[in-house]
Amino acid sequence: MTGIKRALVIGGGIAGPVTALALRKAGIETTVYEAHPSAADGLGAMLTVAPNGLDALRIVGADQAVAAVSHPVPGVVMADGAGNVLTEFAGFPELPATRAMARADLFRALAGHAVAEGVRIEYGRRLVAATDTGDEVTAHFADGGTATGDVLIGADGIRSTVRSLIDPGAPGPAYGGVLSFGGPAVGSDVQTRPGMMHFAFGKAFLGYWTTPDGRVIWFGSLPRQEPMSAAEVREVPAADWLARLRELYAGHVPGQALLEHTDPGEMYVVGPMEYMPDVPHWHRGRMVLVGDSAHAPSSTSGQGASITAESAIELARCLRDLPDVTSAFTAYEGLRRPRVAAITGDAAAKNKAKAGRTEIEPGQSAGRPAFPTPEQMFAPVHRHHIDWDQTVVP
Repeated sequence: MTGIKRALVIGGGIAGPVTALALRKAGIETTVYEAHPSAADGLGAMLTVAPNGLDALRIVGADQAVAAVSHPVPGVVMADGAGNVLTEFAGFPELPATRAMARADLFRALAGHAVAEGVRIEYGRRLVAATDTGDEVTAHFADGGTATGDVLIGADGIRSTVRSLIDPGAPGPAYGGVLSFGGPAVGSDVQTRPGMMHFAFGKAFLGYWTTPDGRVIWFGSLPRQEPMSAAEVREVPAADWLARLRELYAGHVPGQALLEHTDPGEMYVVGPMEYMPDVPHWHRGRMVLVGDSAHAPSSTSGQGASITAESAIELARCLRDLPDVTSAFTAYEGLRRPRVAAITGDAAAKNKAKAGRTEIEPGQSAGRPAFPTPEQMFAPVHRHHIDWDQTVVP
């Protein structure tokens, strides 16, 4: 074992609590420091946790806490913009169903479970600097306070402060070419299959499913060449964005009907779809990155929360089993980088289609993209399993 006794985790969203739980399971005392004043950032956007993410959360006992604030959507139906079904997949029967939930609910569930398990979370602690002496690392916070530990873990998201401390030249988040929106449609008469997430492709992409309370929730993309910040997007009245979306999805099945029955006051104005390009350095000295700070795919992947949970577990295993910090961090990066690069790259390719920047491939017809089999699409991602009890070797 590395001899690590105390870890400082920066960020209390998804990666922070899961990392703290995994480190605690590995026998490492951990405190989470979150810049925001509470466990939820207030955004109403929805997300999913896939079977591989639930499998990772099960290792630290957080899967049931997530199940309690979510509902199952085990399968997908893919169709074109005219309503013609292209392919469908009901999920792997031996795996748990993908769960859908509000992002804020997931934050609260993970933080609540971590605290119940004995993890300390301090809110209102914004990291501004860190001092690595070689033997320990000290975090410096905006409130003037400090904390010292054996390692400092950056679980602080796509705009990570820790990433800039590890490598001042590291890239920031990149724009995926579309603005993201969503919301509930009431009275649209659009039918969905029970437990299925629907994806409709045409001149624009739209996803939708029915929640347990009978509402149809949709999420869609508005292609835009020039990026806008999330703040800039939210300065535009929701009614104006909805008007532009209705124009884009005119004639789309079922996009037109869903948008016609959406109240702008209930629409999710999410903002630009972003992702992390390749981050050259995941660690330096006693500091390391986990989750979105290192490998945020765009929301197209449906894997952001899931691969974050995986990385948290693998980092804890490496710190548990390897003899020093450098070998632990190096092994952790080696375990994770190829997998997350494949998932991120696949999502980036799909984003080009959402932004209207791809040509029709041979064998395809306009509006009817060719799909691999469900086994090809989902098996390598959803069936990924981490054996907590297996010893990590360099």
